[in-house]
Amino acid sequence: MTVVLIVNSGSSSFKYQLLDVESAEPLASGLVERIGEATGIASHTVTRDGESLTTVTELPIPDHTTGFHAMLDAFAAQGPSLAENAPVAVGHRVVHGGARYFAPTPITAEVERGIDELSVLAPLHNPGALQGIRAAKTAFPGLPHVAVFDTAFHQTLPPAAYTYAIDREIAAAHRVRRYGFHGTSHKFVSEAAAAYLGRPVEGLRQIVFHLGNGASVAAVDGGRSVETSMGMTPLEGLVMGTRSGDIDPGALLQLGRRAGMTIDELDDLLNKRSGLLGLAGVSDMRDLQRRAVEGDDDAMLALDVYIHRLRAYAGAYLAQLGGADVISFTAGVGENNALVRREALATLGFAGVEVDAGRNESAERGIRVISADSSRVTVLVVPTNEELEIGRQTLAVASA
Repeated sequence: MTVVLIVNSGSSSFKYQLLDVESAEPLASGLVERIGEATGIASHTVTRDGESLTTVTELPIPDHTTGFHAMLDAFAAQGPSLAENAPVAVGHRVVHGGARYFAPTPITAEVERGIDELSVLAPLHNPGALQGIRAAKTAFPGLPHVAVFDTAFHQTLPPAAYTYAIDREIAAAHRVRRYGFHGTSHKFVSEAAAAYLGRPVEGLRQIVFHLGNGASVAAVDGGRSVETSMGMTPLEGLVMGTRSGDIDPGALLQLGRRAGMTIDELDDLLNKRSGLLGLAGVSDMRDLQRRAVEGDDDAMLALDVYIHRLRAYAGAYLAQLGGADVISFTAGVGENNALVRREALATLGFAGVEVDAGRNESAERGIRVISADSSRVTVLVVPTNEELEIGRQTLAVASA
């Protein structure tokens, strides 16, 4: 009785995973996309005898409810049987919980209204999550549905970390403050690192770099997030695939006044046409490095800017924590890119950080140490598993 269905919904797609939380083994997974378009696509993957088999179906998917019917049809046709592997609950990833939701939360009508109200803080994410929740409730009416919020782990930030220095009445009226994101991943990785090292998380000062197309870093003290790079939205902080990260707000005022850019145009610029893409024309770190090796000046500059920002945050969080016991890298770039890991920590020898070149370059997978034996700080690569973390939190609520 430890099977949970994990759902991650967007406005035009949703991902799902049927997960046995106790064994941490996914039984099946899938993606329903192009919802609302003339032709949608539903892909379903199941593992049999150690081999993953994927079935792709094209069909009209006008809304999320139809998409969930397509998912149920895929389970019926391809397996595994939902009768024999019945989920005990459905866990939903919700990006923004504001300052209201700080723990996994059973989804009631009131919680749905709360998620809807918070759409003003996450207009690209919360509405899609809400559509998925309502469709999933229709498909699984007898199961508990639990919301796991990406912002929840960062609700332990102290006021000095989450407060922006603007007019306090305006900030309060419009809920302008730092919330932080990737919280599910930061929680999973910091706890997995402690378990791997055989040390209580309560006794560790950790810095976690979640480096994917979206990227953030968190300072975790005793298992509690005390600082993080993303802010009121996922735009703040590190350089990302298409997002700018930190930028002087005055630059945006200048673009509005002198270039005549509208709010929507600035939004599009910062979220979709900045970061590595804006600097070098590619958003994938692998493409960027290949171009840099070939001597592309824009790519070399973009890589330098990316690394510069990582070092700046590493130094800042070392200061906030008073040193670190563990530094972990996770997500697509963090787990797979040895050059980024090496260069991000190259200047931190003064703080006791020594990366072992052989360990860092190793093709080994899974959680592993990449620091030298003489390093005072343990440096790890920790594959994240947000679905498992959502499953654990969902099961804990459903079993309570």
